[in-house]
Amino acid sequence: MNTTNSAALFQKACQVIPGGVNSPVRACKSVGCDPLFVAKAQGSTVTDADGNEFIDFVGSWPMILGHGHPEVIKAIQEALPNGTSFGAPTASEVEMAELVCDSVPSIEKVRFVSSGTEATMSAIRLARGYTGRNMVIKFDGCYHGHADSFLVKAGSGVATLGIPGSPGVPDDIVKNTLSIPYNNIEVLEKTLRDATLDIACVIIEPVAGNMGVIVPDMAFLQKLRDLTTELDIVLIFDEVITGFRLALGGAQERFNIMPDLTCLGKIIGGGLPVGAYGGKKEIMDNIAPDGPVYQAGTLSGNPLAMAAGLAMLKIVRTPGFYQELEEKSDRFVERLVEIGAKASVPTVLNRIGSMMTCFFTDTPVTDFDSAMQANTDSYGRHFRHMLASGFWLAPSQFEALFISAAHTPEQLEQALAAIETSLTKLSEV
Repeated sequence: MNTTNSAALFQKACQVIPGGVNSPVRACKSVGCDPLFVAKAQGSTVTDADGNEFIDFVGSWPMILGHGHPEVIKAIQEALPNGTSFGAPTASEVEMAELVCDSVPSIEKVRFVSSGTEATMSAIRLARGYTGRNMVIKFDGCYHGHADSFLVKAGSGVATLGIPGSPGVPDDIVKNTLSIPYNNIEVLEKTLRDATLDIACVIIEPVAGNMGVIVPDMAFLQKLRDLTTELDIVLIFDEVITGFRLALGGAQERFNIMPDLTCLGKIIGGGLPVGAYGGKKEIMDNIAPDGPVYQAGTLSGNPLAMAAGLAMLKIVRTPGFYQELEEKSDRFVERLVEIGAKASVPTVLNRIGSMMTCFFTDTPVTDFDSAMQANTDSYGRHFRHMLASGFWLAPSQFEALFISAAHTPEQLEQALAAIETSLTKLSEV
């Protein structure tokens, strides 16, 4: 595979961009290669700067429809001549808010921002302002963006690079964040019942997607909801990944467990930068200008992002959309499990809906500690095998694989054949 242009671009990028990339995992350090630079994407494929085409199982994380969906592109094109940013309200914001509130069961009011990180940091500020308390409880391996308060035992790139936290985050800020084990009911109850902690909120990925996919124990998730209700603690679901992916109403609809606040991103921008947080009216009414909790952003509700997001949400609301995606994913995973069972290389597949992670380990992966036991060297070799075979996977063991509406049965069969070959090669090492 010729990668001359990507190599030259990476060399130039390293001179002017830290690490040559604008998000750490993209550097591909954990999978033992240099990054390929993408030139274009369409449907379920991406093409790099050297013209190599790959079937894409990352999808920039939000692309549930695939890249460049005609209706999304059309919506952006129609909005573009009217301007790219106004710093003023627009009709599309109202329509988008109505769609979000109508789709996500727990959201009565919503505020748009420009990223998932903005959504989560704004949600915890709101929870603190609403309760008058300071402490935030999160879970080991759950990643909620790069705001100071969250870089404690975080997942995603922090886990990929083996970084425990981050320099530049003052102890005075981190002291108000406590991270506890995911899926551990005993520690959960002991922590939330500790009256000395002054807990304002608990934030959780209802399905962890940033230490690899880890599905919650339903007793754990229900206990979390019961305890936070009993103790008047605000429960925040970070559905930046799961929102509009696991169901129209996200993980909360799928599990029928309702948070007080929900954070959204990725899919609702149709591929453009956007985030949102929303929830109960009585909490949301504390945001300025209605209340004293301040949050603002010039690009919040950006007209191009709203146009793309509206087009995206209207398509996923089509009857049968999620059933078709689920059935496609079911067929793929059924075959994948068979391949994994026959392989000499130990693997554990965690999956829900159209998101999944294959961990290179022989023990169940149920939390951050067990995820960290996965063999990242094996994943790196698997990544390189798959890339050479024409398949684009996340450059980290601790990210998810996504199936989109654009993936065809033929492409999924090709991927399964490549995975089987890759696992065979790994067993020969």
